[in-house]
Amino acid sequence: MSTSFIFTSESVSEGHPDKICDQVSDAIVDAFLEASPNARTAIEALATTNRLIIAGETYGPKHIDAEAMEHIARETIRQIGYEQKGFHWKNLSVDVLVHEQSPDISQGIDRDLADIHEEGAGDQGIMFGYACDDTDMLMPAPIYYAHSLQKCIAKARHDGNLPQIGPDGKCQLSVQYENNKPVGLSSIVLSAQHIENITPEKVRNLLMPYIEETLPNSWIPSKEHIHINPTGKFTIGGPDGDTGLTGRKITVDTYGGSVPHGGGSFSGKDPSKVDRSGAYAMRYLAKNIVAAGLAKKCTLQVAYTIGQAKPQSLYLNTHGTQTVPELEILAALPKVMNLTPRGIRDHLVLDRPIYKRTASYGHFGRMPDKTGGFTWEKLTLVTALKEILGLSS
Repeated sequence: MSTSFIFTSESVSEGHPDKICDQVSDAIVDAFLEASPNARTAIEALATTNRLIIAGETYGPKHIDAEAMEHIARETIRQIGYEQKGFHWKNLSVDVLVHEQSPDISQGIDRDLADIHEEGAGDQGIMFGYACDDTDMLMPAPIYYAHSLQKCIAKARHDGNLPQIGPDGKCQLSVQYENNKPVGLSSIVLSAQHIENITPEKVRNLLMPYIEETLPNSWIPSKEHIHINPTGKFTIGGPDGDTGLTGRKITVDTYGGSVPHGGGSFSGKDPSKVDRSGAYAMRYLAKNIVAAGLAKKCTLQVAYTIGQAKPQSLYLNTHGTQTVPELEILAALPKVMNLTPRGIRDHLVLDRPIYKRTASYGHFGRMPDKTGGFTWEKLTLVTALKEILGLSS
């Protein structure tokens, strides 16, 4: 493989139509888990001009009904900042089409509850995790800096420093690698919704300081390779301009395309769904492997069967960067973490209302917070991995 190349990843703002739907879905997940840690949800949303449709299945407290879900959705959209003619948190029409979870699905999770470690997976599927030494957060540089730029602009907008910029937007960063290490940016594409009667040059001048603040100075390309609102105008934003749907930005949610994605979205799902919890576990293990110095890059895959507790398979690839044999690393993983669905949820303390915050700017490469979010980003397995593999701590 070539060691010199350009790799591109994109991030989208919290006001992107798909991300609105992800946040609505996860806000409802949080409401159910706050009421009951055993609640189950599979919630999806669709947004278009002044209309939001919420559909799915739930198992849990009856008081979180259609009226409650509508309130949660409106409040989420208000917090994002949508008060425009074509999409307004107060005036949009909300349809809630949610029913109870199928007993055919729930029986796979409920069986053998006398032994909680035999709780079955909520679905079949494959999940991936990844870590690399591109950045201090052990994330690929393209997606890490793309998220950083979008978060910086969003903060300025919420703080009132960018009143000319609307909630919708996306960015795309193309990173130059030399000898498999990121060294700079070959191009930047940044699109941001803006108010009427503002010139493209003014938009550029407003946003350039945030590019300069977020990205390493030596990485910023020349002006002709920085494309800000390439079409020249972006005033119709959000679901009024483009339909949104939960789960459509799964590559943005994970590693920006640097590694495969298992296919399932995270948002709207409680942690009994291994699409979510399994992917979090794989990120946690991969990050600790790299942090322990066992490899510079690590890809993990796990597979589950619905209704069964033990993984069907576990795969590891360190891309030739390992410092100890891969088979030894792989054998150590079940010794440091119980990879049954219940084992993952207990280890990472996932049965909590911590998911709305994950629904924009990536589920990975985030700092663990004091209220229990992003536990899968902790480096709490480094010492155990080193001890099992006979390495000095």
